[in-house]
Amino acid sequence: MIGEHVLAGYTTGPGAREALALARGIAALSGGRLTVATVHPPGRPAAAGEALTLLEQAAAEAPEAETAVQESRGVGRGLSVLASRIGADLIVVGSTEGGARGRIAVGSTADNLLHSAPEAVMIAPAGHEPAERPGRITVAYVRRPQCDEAVVRAALVAARLEVPLRLLTLAVGDDSRHRLRDDLALAVRLAAETSGLEAEAELAEGDDVADAVARTGWSEGELLVCASSEDASAHRVFLGEMALKVLRAAPCPVTVLPRGYS
Repeated sequence: MIGEHVLAGYTTGPGAREALALARGIAALSGGRLTVATVHPPGRPAAAGEALTLLEQAAAEAPEAETAVQESRGVGRGLSVLASRIGADLIVVGSTEGGARGRIAVGSTADNLLHSAPEAVMIAPAGHEPAERPGRITVAYVRRPQCDEAVVRAALVAARLEVPLRLLTLAVGDDSRHRLRDDLALAVRLAAETSGLEAEAELAEGDDVADAVARTGWSEGELLVCASSEDASAHRVFLGEMALKVLRAAPCPVTVLPRGYS
């Protein structure tokens, strides 16, 4: 299950608290470990002191968590290095300040993670308040190996948590609706063969990605799972242009799996 060891990136601003709350919820669901970390640039004692102060705040909010400080020139890079070092399988960060409430705003940290992280990355929307349990797990599906891997992982997690699973394909532009429905039917069969779970299939149409996402129904406590692009290196996250548009339009936390996730 995703979240056996969750790493929450903690910085200044409300996005850090939302990321920590989401990470705590995931760790509680999985029964896994939780590590909260700050990153500071090398050779700057004042920044190191600020990082320790931030960790004290985080420890007060999440006394069950382990804490860590990582030195790096970039926060995203530092979290990736730390995740590899401590064996975390999920990195959770918040949205950058100034984004629309209920939507994900990708800052420099999230952007770095979404294009190079060695582990799954989850981002909390601005103002997000996590539910006690997921209301549903949705997989953004396009027929390709990475998405099939995401279906398998999501189906196993949904079955374990006893929550519904939805496979969602967006139909925009000149895509053949008949072919997309056939692809979804195959993915539903894959989910059933993997987990015994009967997934819901939905084809959402719209003028563009944001329009199609807006026309889609979203449950309270929804979690959206996206696969990495075919351009991703093995065991690395790399979010393609289409999936990035989905992430920015989604009204719920989004998890991006590395290529070849297992």
